[in-house]
Amino acid sequence: MTTLETIIIAIVEGLTEFLPVSSTGHMIIAQNLLGVESTDFVKAFTFIIQFGAILSVVVLYWKRFFKLNNTPAPEGASALKKFLHKYDFYWKLFVAFIPAAVLGLLFSDAIDAMLESVTVVATTLILGGVFMLFCDKIFNKGSEKTELTEKRAFWIGMFQCISMIPGVSRSMATIVGGMAQKLTRKAAAEFSFFLAVPTMLAATMFKLLKILMDENGLQILKENLGTLLIGNIVAFIVAMLAIKFFINFVSKYGFKAFGWYRIVVGGIILIMLLTGHNLTIA
Repeated sequence: MTTLETIIIAIVEGLTEFLPVSSTGHMIIAQNLLGVESTDFVKAFTFIIQFGAILSVVVLYWKRFFKLNNTPAPEGASALKKFLHKYDFYWKLFVAFIPAAVLGLLFSDAIDAMLESVTVVATTLILGGVFMLFCDKIFNKGSEKTELTEKRAFWIGMFQCISMIPGVSRSMATIVGGMAQKLTRKAAAEFSFFLAVPTMLAATMFKLLKILMDENGLQILKENLGTLLIGNIVAFIVAMLAIKFFINFVSKYGFKAFGWYRIVVGGIILIMLLTGHNLTIA
């Protein structure tokens, strides 16, 4: 990849990672439009630059990540319960992270195979977009809560597994999962950001390990170190801006605009593919 291609793909990652529009899907589309060959390194690059986006969440919400729960534990609680109470934030992230971690390891090759298909991305963008037009009405019935229990965290983690299909959007799946558990839009979106940290970090480390296990892996990383560094820095800066925008927007207006966006983008791509057009413009 050239430096310009690296910056463009990293901007796409930063803009879309925390929006319910599928960052992986958009990076696949950007890669095809730019004519970037889908090598093993390029596939790994789209995961590794997520590390920059991860850091943006930690920086913006550092008080949540580095503050323990110092409120009194329930009376009569066991030593284990007291420990989990103190590290409540991390424990619930771990509970939500488990489903995706297990399925990700079991179906890694199948997921990689789907990453090759722009058709899959376009189709899931449309289907997810249609769903998002109605998700506010579906899930905003009755009382809304901001409290996150272990049970709610686990079910949000189960919803996250759906996002392993390219084009679904990890953000969309986890936010919808949170709303299905009666969380407010803001609370669901924020927990989606928090859950991205262990999930994306694990995916990044897994991809790095796979590269290093290759006999030429270390050499590939050395040769592309500058590309990875630029990608992560750009993704970090852009993701910071995107998170602030998204929280304000979704709290006021909901998800309908993102639904229409997904339908339009997915529809254009699917029409181009069905009419025999080549997505490559470079």
